[in-house]
Amino acid sequence: MATSKARKQRQKLVRAGHLNPEIKRSPFALMDLSSKQTKTKKGYLYSKKQQNHQRDDSFFVTFFKFSQFVHISSLK
Repeated sequence: MATSKARKQRQKLVRAGHLNPEIKRSPFALMDLSSKQTKTKKGYLYSKKQQNHQRDDSFFVTFFKFSQFVHISSLK
């Protein structure tokens, strides 16, 4: 493949001692995102498996009394 005009210009600036703008690019710009896949039904079910909610979407919370100065009536 031929080298583009922009790449030739960048190489010329690097030879002259200037900063190469390719160094400042994000590492994510070079990633190949075509191999990324969406979750399957099995993946969604596996992630939901750990959430142990009741039918009314409530969950269990415990309160511990660490000192005698905690007022439980203020939590109501």
